Amino acid sequence: MATTQPNVVAPAGKAVSGEKELARRIAELGPWFHNLDLNGVRTAPDHFLGDFPRVKWNQIVHRIPRNLAGASVLDVGCNAGFYCLELKQRGAGRVLGVDVCDHYLDQARFAAATLGLEIEFAKCSVYDVAGIPGQFDYVLFMGVFYHLRYPLYALDTIIKKVGTRLIFQTMVRGSTASPELREDYPFWNKKVFERPDFPCMYFIENKYAGDPTNWWIPNHGGMEAMLRSSGLAIESHPEMETWICRPTQVSREGKYILDHELAGTL
Repeated sequence: MATTQPNVVAPAGKAVSGEKELARRIAELGPWFHNLDLNGVRTAPDHFLGDFPRVKWNQIVHRIPRNLAGASVLDVGCNAGFYCLELKQRGAGRVLGVDVCDHYLDQARFAAATLGLEIEFAKCSVYDVAGIPGQFDYVLFMGVFYHLRYPLYALDTIIKKVGTRLIFQTMVRGSTASPELREDYPFWNKKVFERPDFPCMYFIENKYAGDPTNWWIPNHGGMEAMLRSSGLAIESHPEMETWICRPTQVSREGKYILDHELAGTL
């Protein structure tokens, strides 16, 4: 379950006025990983990935309806709330962003208040999102998968919240191919595992890019295989690391795949 009230609307006080005061508050809340434009003041103008995450958003935005009037949105691992802000500005109804980091949640609440947007933010682990009541039309799971020690468990948990679409992004390394695979392989066929495009994930024991939370990084075929295995149909692949999926076979005999796995009935 969520570790704080999930229905806390971006509270954090009042929006500040004046560019100088705004810049001061942004610096006070730093460092920022999301480079937000808050009334003309950037939160991370020197980001090592450029204008991030807008550079990512610009490649997938054409796959998101311009008018989301009334749609509900859940952003899992929302960081400073970039995607929450963007979807709310497209007319979404209820928008809920969850993260485990109070630092990011404070930034997200400040950003929403500054822009005058009614968005909910709550502290909640990805492994606990099943405790959030109801489903959401759009669930975003962006840039979190590879930071998790138990990524497939997290994906199968999040699927319970997906009403119509999952927007999913992860770091990808290795082969970028979508391999054609057989249904089965003989036990003694070891050659298939030597194929660079065979679905796999790389385990990072220590650090990657200086970050000890980069645990598992899939290749392209591996990520697509996991999405399909979780009962999702891949609708589009707008950029190298992002997939838009819809739930098609996420449950069997009235139970979600994760619940079958935990009960030993999968």
